[in-house]
Amino acid sequence: MKRWMKLAAGVVAISLATAGCAGSGGSGSAPSNANQPQQLSGELTVWLMTGSAPETLTSALHKEFQDANPGVKVKYEIQQWNGIQQKLTTALASQTPPDVIEIGNTQTPQFAGEGVLADLTDSVNDLNGSQWLKGLKDSATFDGKVYGMPFYAANREVLYRKDMFEQAGITTPPTSRDELLAAIDKLKAKFGSDPDFQAMYVPGQNWYALLSFIFDEGGDIAKAEGKNFKSTLNSPEAKAGLEFYKKLVDASGTKAPKDNDESNPQQAGIYGGGKVAMFIGTPNEVATAAKTDPSIKDKTGAFAIPSKTAGKSAPVFLGGSNLAIPVNSKNTAAAKAYLKLLSSQKYMSEVAKTGFVPGTSTDISALASDPYASVMAKAAQNGRAVPSSPKWGEVEAGQNPLKDMMTAYITGAKSLDQATADANAALDKLLAGS
Repeated sequence: MKRWMKLAAGVVAISLATAGCAGSGGSGSAPSNANQPQQLSGELTVWLMTGSAPETLTSALHKEFQDANPGVKVKYEIQQWNGIQQKLTTALASQTPPDVIEIGNTQTPQFAGEGVLADLTDSVNDLNGSQWLKGLKDSATFDGKVYGMPFYAANREVLYRKDMFEQAGITTPPTSRDELLAAIDKLKAKFGSDPDFQAMYVPGQNWYALLSFIFDEGGDIAKAEGKNFKSTLNSPEAKAGLEFYKKLVDASGTKAPKDNDESNPQQAGIYGGGKVAMFIGTPNEVATAAKTDPSIKDKTGAFAIPSKTAGKSAPVFLGGSNLAIPVNSKNTAAAKAYLKLLSSQKYMSEVAKTGFVPGTSTDISALASDPYASVMAKAAQNGRAVPSSPKWGEVEAGQNPLKDMMTAYITGAKSLDQATADANAALDKLLAGS
């Protein structure tokens, strides 16, 4: 999965009341330990990824947690993305893993399937479960049980040049696919005499964007069959989503490679060159574009990826992180207490202030003043994750059938039926582990 700057975590104590009952006679007093909070103690090791949480935030949160639980010492360790998969694999297989870990939402089913994450199903209510982003909750769910708590999310939107829209006579951002195509026509009519102009930069293999159009048609990549998943790339809905993506490529005037994704070359850099009016990306890519042209930030607006239904936005793929407790943690009670505080609106609001969508709160008011994050946050409420298969990591890391399918169809190397049939068979093999 694509990773964005991450945010913060902290936490506070939960009161785990012990049951006690008064005697039927005498003074009726309860035993001395009845109804007293369980005293947490020991060391709590927390692994968050580099960039996930500002030091000011983690320092304050850890102090509050330790003040509420004087018997617990938080050992906070920042991890690097480079090599983290192997480091997590080794740590989770040991008898002394960290107690709280941050993992990508597409990694969660893999580790859950390996049996190295604690089952949090009975703790969902304590962790503000009613406020969880559905897409991230789905990514933390395996075989009907929950193995992680949503941390934060980010998703794609359409980033566009406000000045170009104005010059082309486009007064409001598109709110349907048809309006998007009409905007492309107006932009080409205004700026098309420039051979370097692109009304929309659309890489041939941006499968994250493709998912929105498949979801919008009512389709999906795969459907669950017990613990396993069956590919659905050859469904009528998936075919319709792919057809529209090709229509967008053909109409856009894009010069993006048809055999590569949005990172090769980096699309934000292309946009920063000043010859592109729109692209589908994440809010942080505006800052990347501004490295080429600092003025582009003030010229850029955002709107949700439009649906085929006028006035609606398409569902989006949610990328982000979950927080989990290793099954071999020696301090599970303190780890759950830590997660409980992090899941509260108080701290999720702090997460939102970093510009990303809080994973366990529907309160996105902190993002309202950000022209990019506010659009992202609203669309995230209708976000979805990739199939929660333990094999999904192999799909993204290897020869991704979705990318092959897109290139084959967009270039005309294969028909729609052949491209989707071949991709369906390839994805089935990966999800089955063969």
